[in-house]
Amino acid sequence: MTGYKLILPALAIPLLGSIGIALCNRHANLREAVTLVTSVLLFICVASLLPAVLAGARPQAQLLEPLPGLPIAFEVEPLGMLFALVASGLWIVNSIYSIGYMRGNKEAHQTRFYVCFALALASVIGIAFAANLITLFLFYEALTLVTYPLVTHHGTAEAKRGGRVYLALLLGTSMLFLLPAIVFTWHVAGTTDFRPGGILPAQLAPATLAVLLALFMFGIGKAALMPFHRWLPAAMVAPTPVSALLHAVAVVKAGVFSAVKIVVYVFGLDQLAGSTDWLIGISGFTIIAASIVALNADNLKRRLAYSTVSQLSYVIMATALLTPLSVMGAAIHLAVHAFGKITLFFAAGAIYTVAHKTEVSQLNGIGRRMPWTMSAFALGALSLIGIPPAAGFLSKWIALSSAMEGVQVFVLAVLIVSTLLNAAYFLPIVHAAFFREPDDANDAHCHGEAPWSMVLALVLTGGMTIALFFFSDSLLQLVKQLVAAS
Repeated sequence: MTGYKLILPALAIPLLGSIGIALCNRHANLREAVTLVTSVLLFICVASLLPAVLAGARPQAQLLEPLPGLPIAFEVEPLGMLFALVASGLWIVNSIYSIGYMRGNKEAHQTRFYVCFALALASVIGIAFAANLITLFLFYEALTLVTYPLVTHHGTAEAKRGGRVYLALLLGTSMLFLLPAIVFTWHVAGTTDFRPGGILPAQLAPATLAVLLALFMFGIGKAALMPFHRWLPAAMVAPTPVSALLHAVAVVKAGVFSAVKIVVYVFGLDQLAGSTDWLIGISGFTIIAASIVALNADNLKRRLAYSTVSQLSYVIMATALLTPLSVMGAAIHLAVHAFGKITLFFAAGAIYTVAHKTEVSQLNGIGRRMPWTMSAFALGALSLIGIPPAAGFLSKWIALSSAMEGVQVFVLAVLIVSTLLNAAYFLPIVHAAFFREPDDANDAHCHGEAPWSMVLALVLTGGMTIALFFFSDSLLQLVKQLVAAS
């Protein structure tokens, strides 16, 4: 099947899957089977595009053209290919995990949960394959709306409050900043298409470029740059599989993906020279400030949430360096962070399911009861710290190399200090889990590992953080094509 014929099926599969899931509302086993089959079919469809993209092809498809010159169109380029592969692959693992979690915790509204998950993946594919800013914006907004019921899944006052923050910040930033930036770009460029080297006219003043870049970067609220980051910790009221979706599979990755794609294909690296110093400063501040908050957070999911805020800004800061090497590091971090962070959230959910523990201070000795879970947690933590042979080392080393080449003292300092902070808020958890005596009072409800589907999922993603370090050829080929086109 040609690339053209695969793009629209990649969009249709999760949409049709959501209908099938809804129709199986009364039959839990069948509903979950439809979820798994849909996720596998989507991954196969997306992966089938990889050989063509690696060979230099750029499959395209147009859905419709609601306004002259503004089509809803799709094109598969290297960065979008990478994002779609990560998201569709992790949906399979997240679906396996969700079956154990949702059943183990006797969650209500499970059909709605799986339907919204499928719709979220349809939105992600639309974002990944968007050929222009208009298509990107429409699917970006759709992702916000279809994930809102997931954030408010429990229906409690706290969940509704978190959902309001989620909607207000994500819709507010996109409408106030992102949409005007897209309109201005269309006005000065005459197009919204993504093109290698950028589409903006060369005569734009540096000040205009800096303001336009600010509108885009703050308008992409899903990238969680401070001060527009509070939606992310607020959304931690959701069930753990949703947190994994937000932090690893879909929402935040849609944010940093959009930021990198706009820098490379709307501005162009050469066009932005001298206009990104402020962005390096803001992202560096976000990295350090969020790491300090994470260090002082006792709630495990809150610690992981602020870790995500920090890690996302690695991608933004590396992109803002505007060198081919730094953009490679940004794209690689998009992938490796996904596997590391989803492993950590899976572990947090497993701990909650069987031990009913939510605080870091409650985890003494839990590794003796849950060795598979906490071993996977350790692998995810090593990856995000950047210790080999975990995959996170690749992106951090490339970012460090780029900063050293450009004698970027501020960036070097941020990377070194933040790596130490990463170690300070992750390694004590691993040490306490395996080397401290259990607190019998807090350990009364712990009876071993979580359901097998949850353990299988977190072992798979933990293993992938190591496998990506040793088998990264396709990943490196994609990011090399990305920077070759920039």
